Amino acid sequence: MIELGVNIDHVATLRQARRGQRPDIIAAAKVCELAGAHQLTVHLRKDRRHIQDRDVFALKDTLLVRMNLEMAADPEIIDIARTIAPHTVCLVPEKREEITTEGGLDVAGQLDKLSEVVDAMHEKNVRVSMFIDPEPRQVEASAKIGADAVELHTGAYANAIGPEADTELNRLWDCAELIAETDMVLHAGHGLTIQNLLPAARLPFLEEVNIGHDIIARALFIGLENAVKEILDVLRYVEYTLDA
Repeated sequence: MIELGVNIDHVATLRQARRGQRPDIIAAAKVCELAGAHQLTVHLRKDRRHIQDRDVFALKDTLLVRMNLEMAADPEIIDIARTIAPHTVCLVPEKREEITTEGGLDVAGQLDKLSEVVDAMHEKNVRVSMFIDPEPRQVEASAKIGADAVELHTGAYANAIGPEADTELNRLWDCAELIAETDMVLHAGHGLTIQNLLPAARLPFLEEVNIGHDIIARALFIGLENAVKEILDVLRYVEYTLDA
């Protein structure tokens, strides 16, 4: 079965709106665990707009499932990641003025710098994923620096309409097949929803999806546990139909 990482950044976004203690990030993580999530994903941004340092330390101490720490290749954040040693770090681009991550990481343009980050994480037995646009040159660069996984940025596919969505899905498909020729594993994420997940979940060799905003948004209406479970139902359906 394709595994699900639930991104709980926006639980912290709501908490930080009043700089208080609620909603509790650990309580949210535990609901996701009990609902069947395979990992919890959080993005410790340099501007600390949602997830705080205390959150990542508390999650590392309490999670029973994997922890996936999204992060920029920033020295301060790298030191924190090496200290807590999550199961995985996912390297992402980061701009202070952006609302959310706007595109994939330019691995090909930062080979030396990112190779050092990969080595530093591997010293702590932390797996490294590269969040990239579905471009062959970025896949090849990720393999070159020794990444363990690639998370394909599905935002263009998620935002596309009609024939354009098929074009974007084909780009993802081509890169998925290219990744299968490397030692890396395939993840996908960004903009995936209960409505658009099914075609993306059928990408060849896909092992993991990370979904946050849609799950937290739907949780307002159906509850967090149900929002996680309905995504898991889609992934189980994909497993069933592929095996049939």
